[in-house]
Amino acid sequence: MKEMTTTVTTETFMTPAQLLKHWQLHRNLTRKTINAFPEDKLFSYSVGGMRPFAELAMEFIGMAVPTLTGIITEKWEKFKHDEAPDTKQALLELWDEQTEIIDTLWPKIPAERFNDVVLAFGQWEMPVNLLVMYVVDNEIHHRAQGYVYLRSLGIEPPYFWDRE
Repeated sequence: MKEMTTTVTTETFMTPAQLLKHWQLHRNLTRKTINAFPEDKLFSYSVGGMRPFAELAMEFIGMAVPTLTGIITEKWEKFKHDEAPDTKQALLELWDEQTEIIDTLWPKIPAERFNDVVLAFGQWEMPVNLLVMYVVDNEIHHRAQGYVYLRSLGIEPPYFWDRE
């Protein structure tokens, strides 16, 4: 059997504008997923010992703006928020605030920066474009957990392709 190898390239596979749009479309779908949860299940329901979906959403929030801030400033600081939201409305409001910050920060990243290799948060060394994709992929991965939760509750999750 032929051995498969993977080559990681630092060539831009999407323009920065395309990458932001891709990310924001996934964020739209994740917002719909948060909203699909009943208030009483969003913060407490889990399957097989996995974290409740509100905790996963806070992980996404904890990665997004700090990653962009680190790319811009080269200071990799964790997300700081006084208290985690305890209602669906508060979580959605925080989500929307973070989305606006992403839109504000994105243009501050020079196009050539997307090919620079960074060491994010002292643990992820990769080109900026792949780091952003890592953040997106993490959100997609954990959003799938939310879909499992919703289905186990008898709730049809948003269509995965309905990102607008």
